[in-house]
Amino acid sequence: MRLLVVDDEARIRDLIRKYAVFEGYEVEEASDGMGAVEMCRKHSYDLIILDIMMPELDGFSACREIRKFSQTPVIMLSARGEEYDRIHGFELGVDDYVVKPFSPRELMMRVGAILKRSGSGAATHEEIQVGSGMVIDLTGRRVLIDGQPVELSPKEYDLLFYMAKNRGIALTREKLISEVWGYDFFGDDRTLDTHIKLLRKSLGAYADHITTLRGVGYRFEKD
Repeated sequence: MRLLVVDDEARIRDLIRKYAVFEGYEVEEASDGMGAVEMCRKHSYDLIILDIMMPELDGFSACREIRKFSQTPVIMLSARGEEYDRIHGFELGVDDYVVKPFSPRELMMRVGAILKRSGSGAATHEEIQVGSGMVIDLTGRRVLIDGQPVELSPKEYDLLFYMAKNRGIALTREKLISEVWGYDFFGDDRTLDTHIKLLRKSLGAYADHITTLRGVGYRFEKD
């Protein structure tokens, strides 16, 4: 597995490289967003760790450019923790968001969880019909509403698919975080709420199929 670590601070890149190599990953580095985009055009990576605040081209802009030709999973790093940054990153298709200073071990857990999920596939074709006009294609990893494809971020797909497969069941916040993110969550649970908000926005008229259970979590309604 090959990672691309993008940060203008050499000490951050060195720290991540140290732990990533220890975990058995190959690591390549870039010190700015423009360099990261060019490297992604020339080479393929299994995951990108991308800082937001960088010279030449910031992380958001770099991610936007990379998403034009690649769906490689991205973990965004930031010294800021504002909700706007999280929402903006998730809308661009970022898979996870880590605020500096961070635990290198936790970061590696997140890397491993994302790679494990992105490498999994269904053996047989499976679809879920929701209402009269929404189709969730689990095998093809796509969502259709009235015959038109709906564009979701990688994590929105994971969240919707898990909830749809467990439709009608009350899912606690802890259960959703554990199953969808795939690790013991150390940050705040606003990440889940942000993804639910973005997912509802993407589903439009079908947003009300996701019911909030106050004090518990969420449930995906069958009909």
